Amino acid sequence: MRNDVDRRLGAWGEAVVAQWLVQHGYEVLGHHLSYREGEIDLLARKSDILAVVEVKLRTGSFATGGEAVTLRKQERIRRAMGRYLSQHPEMDSYYIRFDVCQITAPQGMGTQRPAVEYLENAFY
Repeated sequence: MRNDVDRRLGAWGEAVVAQWLVQHGYEVLGHHLSYREGEIDLLARKSDILAVVEVKLRTGSFATGGEAVTLRKQERIRRAMGRYLSQHPEMDSYYIRFDVCQITAPQGMGTQRPAVEYLENAFY
């Protein structure tokens, strides 16, 4: 189980990505959508695209965010999105894209300018 500091850091990272998405023309539809099947960190819409965004925050030089999203994690995200779509049939006409956004913040929440690396279509 993650401790409170980790949760706050994760929420901060998701907020950084949400702000980045808005600055790049997206509308953020949801944060931390949790289902029995899995979890969606962020869900955003831009024109006919629904971007399912997995956020990975790094404070050191570990594996990249894309590398950290294992096949098992990808499957859980896909299943969670399937649940979301079953509850929101009005979103059925959108192109679903699975993205990963890595935030590099060496000083954690004290980082003045965290680096944002956004990978569209990171997995299918």
